[in-house]
Amino acid sequence: MLDTGGQYTHLIARKVRELGVFADVQPSETPAELLRNRKGVIISGGPCSVYEVGSPDIDPALLRNGPPVLGICYGHQLIAHHLGGAVEKGERGEYGIAQLKLTADDFLWKNVAPSQQIWMSHRDSVAQPPPGFAIIASTETSGVAAMSDSTRKIYGLQFHPEVVHTPAGKDILSNFLFGVCGAKRDWDISQRVPLIEEQIRKIAGDRSIFFFVSGGVDSTVAYTLCLRALGPERVYGMYVDTGLMRLEETEFVQTIFERLGAAHFHVEHADTEFLTVLAGLHEPEQKRRAIGEQFVKVQERILQTGHFLDGHWILGQGTIYPDTIESGGTAKADLIKTHHNRVAGIQALIDNNRIIEPLTSFYKDEVREIGGEIGVPQEFLARHPFPGPGLAIRCLCSSRGARLVESADGWILPVRSVGVQGDSRSYRHVLAIEATPTSNMIRKEAPALTNRRRDINRVVALAGAQSALRSMKLFEAYLTRERLDILREADAIVRRFASETGIEQSVWQFPVVLLPIGTTSARESIVLRPIDSIDGMTAEAVLIEPAHLECLTNQLLQIPGICAVFYDVTNKPPGTIEWE
Repeated sequence: MLDTGGQYTHLIARKVRELGVFADVQPSETPAELLRNRKGVIISGGPCSVYEVGSPDIDPALLRNGPPVLGICYGHQLIAHHLGGAVEKGERGEYGIAQLKLTADDFLWKNVAPSQQIWMSHRDSVAQPPPGFAIIASTETSGVAAMSDSTRKIYGLQFHPEVVHTPAGKDILSNFLFGVCGAKRDWDISQRVPLIEEQIRKIAGDRSIFFFVSGGVDSTVAYTLCLRALGPERVYGMYVDTGLMRLEETEFVQTIFERLGAAHFHVEHADTEFLTVLAGLHEPEQKRRAIGEQFVKVQERILQTGHFLDGHWILGQGTIYPDTIESGGTAKADLIKTHHNRVAGIQALIDNNRIIEPLTSFYKDEVREIGGEIGVPQEFLARHPFPGPGLAIRCLCSSRGARLVESADGWILPVRSVGVQGDSRSYRHVLAIEATPTSNMIRKEAPALTNRRRDINRVVALAGAQSALRSMKLFEAYLTRERLDILREADAIVRRFASETGIEQSVWQFPVVLLPIGTTSARESIVLRPIDSIDGMTAEAVLIEPAHLECLTNQLLQIPGICAVFYDVTNKPPGTIEWE
């Protein structure tokens, strides 16, 4: 895989390995001479335009008498650019689900239906393929959704075959690997755990590992791997209660680690410290950085109170690959959002060889699989992902008051959310539709709106309200114990309801967001964000059964201070799973 900064670069490599073929990731500028003995090369997507100065590039010699090449998204555009085709800025982007129509027979289409769902995330597109290339597929927006030169064995796909929302993606990649490249199966996925444990022993050496754990899947699996690799006497666990946790979360975490057999586990209560540094902040990146840096300060204080800085200890973390890539953690990746374990203080520890992160090459579903292999109880592994910064990034803030703005498509909420569009970060307004959510909104209306409008990256429907949208407004609001308690109560209601009705089993994650939007008598609104995903890199909004949604909405509207309940009908992309 040649990495041009795409959000899904390592996901491509992972999918190739799942098909039984070894794959590794190299810089996009890797000289063609170093790649001439490879069975094939895949060029990833990326956040740039091929016409931007300094944008990621490849060695053009790769496209002359080299191994078979497959370009995906930006890689597709690079091939066209280098070989005499035309790439142009799109009048509108194409984000999320699209319908692909095959227009010509090709090696890539073996066992692939003539018309099918695919996943797009781009604005630029190939307007004219290079000489010698055939257009082999199109969509409503992209006339050149796929192209091929079977003689030179060079192929380009504007869409992403590596993501789960392109159902035929596995077949397409398999056709390229085995039908075009002639690759052999030489990779066994069962090698993962022994290799990870060996890596832990190699990095740790004779040092012990000090873990700051959250009780979530990632840190629990990472901690357990270290227990297996080094033994319980060499692994120390500390849980920091930031005051940004869910209801009764701390007690639950203590139970988890007792059952895991942790010999050394303690709880540090630091809620006042975190709320103090978050006071007055409203921008999501400011909040994430403040939380991350405060984690470092608390960690340093804890480390200094014991003997953890005497050279015999190394810090362990449960960082997984999406944390790294969304934080701009590869050479050309765009910053989507700074994860608390990738702020400057943590990066300094990494640079000083004081951190061990066993799971940085894996995605959430892989981490769950690894956890199952090493005996972590399923009740822990089945927990929905919960962000490291906790409820702080689900409690939106504002430094000003403002009115909602009516448009032809709905109401523009004067709050902004983080999104990912064309492998780049977006921070745009939210469009609210004054109608109950439907499957058509999720599949057609919301994607059409976010593709067409440049001022929004997210669409919500009104599930229920005590007042009309025209009477609501945005209030100045920051992170306070009172607002966090409202969100904690709402989150607990949603989790309990999801468990009782079985909704919990049908979604991958169910964030609950608090917005400072309402009326003078009830200044807050709740956003429900049930989504389905495999790895967290792409996601589809999930529609709750109308009767269940009405019941849940009525319960939430009983919380003092809640004016309305919105329902997020946005896929990822263009909206990230979390709002901040």
